[in-house]
Amino acid sequence: MKGVVTLPGSHKTLLPNSRAAGPVDRNQTASLTVRVRSVGQPDDMAKLAYDLAAQPLAGRQYLTHAELAAQHGASEVDLDKVEEFARQHDLTVVHRSAAERSIVLRGRLGDLLSAFHADVQMYHHASGTYRGRQGEIALPAELNGIVTGVFGFDTRPKHRSPHFLKGMAGGPGGSNGVAATEFAKRYNFPDKFKGVTLDGAGQTIAFIELGGGYRSSDLKAFFHEIGGRTPKVAAISVDHAGDSPSTPDSDDGEVMLDLEVAGAVAPAAKLAVYFAPNNGDKGFIDAISAAVHDRARKPGVISISWGGPEVSSDAQAIQAYHELFAAAGALGITVCVAAGDHGTADLDAGHWDGKIHVDHPASDDLVLACGGTQVHGDEDVVWNDGTPFDANVSGGGGWATGGGISALFKVPPYQAGADLPRSIDTHQAGRGVPDIAMSATNYFTRVDRFEGASGGTSAVAPLMSGLVARLNQAKQKNVGFLNPFLYGNAAAVARDVTVGTNAIKNTVKGYEAGPGWDACTGLGTPDGTAILNKL
Repeated sequence: MKGVVTLPGSHKTLLPNSRAAGPVDRNQTASLTVRVRSVGQPDDMAKLAYDLAAQPLAGRQYLTHAELAAQHGASEVDLDKVEEFARQHDLTVVHRSAAERSIVLRGRLGDLLSAFHADVQMYHHASGTYRGRQGEIALPAELNGIVTGVFGFDTRPKHRSPHFLKGMAGGPGGSNGVAATEFAKRYNFPDKFKGVTLDGAGQTIAFIELGGGYRSSDLKAFFHEIGGRTPKVAAISVDHAGDSPSTPDSDDGEVMLDLEVAGAVAPAAKLAVYFAPNNGDKGFIDAISAAVHDRARKPGVISISWGGPEVSSDAQAIQAYHELFAAAGALGITVCVAAGDHGTADLDAGHWDGKIHVDHPASDDLVLACGGTQVHGDEDVVWNDGTPFDANVSGGGGWATGGGISALFKVPPYQAGADLPRSIDTHQAGRGVPDIAMSATNYFTRVDRFEGASGGTSAVAPLMSGLVARLNQAKQKNVGFLNPFLYGNAAAVARDVTVGTNAIKNTVKGYEAGPGWDACTGLGTPDGTAILNKL
């Protein structure tokens, strides 16, 4: 096509077993997020995150948001070029940020496709009908090298389903599970430091949510039942999404699990919930970007319990996430990500494509990947409920911690001495997932007036985020990108988990736990007080 070039990294394939459902409605109103190049060198932020993590905590000088924007943001000239191009195609700029290096364009889908040529059609799939894109995106030649990503044509959803067993009421205990404070005790979260009670005071924990919502009445009832105080919660709208609670079997279960776990162990922290639409990489990237670049709330830790197989995102998206996590590291923000809930399948029975996967964004080397255990007597073993896949049972069966070897990210420096196995899928070396693990079962949860035990690695990410909030409060400084520290002090700060597997019974092969790092529980379970004393 004359006057256009291919956007690097934009090649995308359809979900397996998709069936054509016809053309898109070109008169439909839609939006795209366009990311542009940095004024700095692309790899400098990631290098800075690693360099900062190598320094003693007391001596670290994290970037301010203003410094990050000046050194690694977009140029106004580049943004002007995209905006002028959008005007020529009758598109409206609804968001523009040099710090975030992005412009959100809104208009008729037909006009968006005229501006950024792509093969976009409607498709049926087991997960529902979606707008799918395949092949590359074509850019006008004048934007070549300026635009690094275009997101929003493809609306396939991200996945996360907490393991929620619904009952009517009754409070914590018995089959309803226990409050997250019990797990904080189990993993020795520090309660005091230099005479100060560690409850998250002065800290903000961010949560990325792609749907669902919370009810203040449920939060009030929950924290009353566990004998705690109700935390302060703020809902932040991203891409016009918002707090939309509905029923217990909706995404409300994810939102409430996050808030109830983190709020129980860090009750004085402010909880900031970034709600974005579950429309593929666009909403996910925009929500993470909003949290990282939030100059008002300045979260010190971000909890993410959503994701999908590495193959579900194209290279331009993988790079966009990586740059956001690098920015978080440069700012001193810790990013805790759930490792997945269906072993190495990384998808439930109804959606599984028959292949081995590692969950992304947990596989990114700049995040703290959080796996799951279950308590067996006095011992933590690998979380695995021992059931085979069955699309006809709740959640599809096959509940087990995610983990494995990335096919996208090479072995990071902090894992060089961890004796990682080769991938059981590709037989290649790569970044190992997870980094740490804690109990993924038996969390008392209240969702839309129903109560019961919930879990999954979706519970471990907010639990770890609560620990990070306590650490930040104790040190009066963000602990930031923690992975190099944890691996460098593993023997002193983690308890090895050596029993279990994340293979799904009779269905999907997996990894075995054993001495040292493994692709089920990483370094093992953290000792929160030991971490604080070593920092």
